[in-house]
Amino acid sequence: METVIPPSPPVLLPISGSLVGFPVRRVYCVGRNYAAHAIEMGHDPDREPPFFFQKNPDNLLPPGENFPYPPRSSDVHHEVELIVALRSGGADIPADEALNHVYGYAVGIDFTRRDLQAEAKKAGKPWTAAKAFEHSAPVSEIVPAEAIGHPSNGNIWLKVNGETRQQGDLAQMIWKVPEIIAELSTTFTLAPGDVIMTGTPAGVGPIQRGDVVTCGADGVAALSVTVI
Repeated sequence: METVIPPSPPVLLPISGSLVGFPVRRVYCVGRNYAAHAIEMGHDPDREPPFFFQKNPDNLLPPGENFPYPPRSSDVHHEVELIVALRSGGADIPADEALNHVYGYAVGIDFTRRDLQAEAKKAGKPWTAAKAFEHSAPVSEIVPAEAIGHPSNGNIWLKVNGETRQQGDLAQMIWKVPEIIAELSTTFTLAPGDVIMTGTPAGVGPIQRGDVVTCGADGVAALSVTVI
């Protein structure tokens, strides 16, 4: 069928060691998935069912691009996260089969307009303006699982201008990757091209124009972003 306006081009993420891209369908995010971060945000870290929100595929910022500080905010925070890219999907996926659906992994940043999020929380409104804004999710190259396996532990970190702000271990995730996929698939039908941001360790904080933000998940990938 022809379209009345030109269709938007697909969002493609680079794949390490490959000339082909990974086409993104949806971006799911897990909230408060590290106990220490839940505490610093004023929440109970007990293991309750995970909750999810979404960013848009075109919110993803490929490696090598600068992050433009967004309008209507004066308090933007960094949140480093392990990212999971799915090669297949389905509904009601058992946890013991979940990793079969993973294509690869990356590291990324969930930039958050914390001031807008606080206003939304106070009013009982959605977080969309705080989370799903332009360029709000810088992401590294995707590294295929066949090259690195399925990381379940290892250092995840973020620095601003060389100063360590966030440091944790993937093993500290309250809900592990197989459990995240299984739980998410009870609410949504997952599909190839879906990307999952798995939550952030403690130490989130503000960034300013001119900052250089570097982050990584050891054994997976690293990323550097300049705030402009």
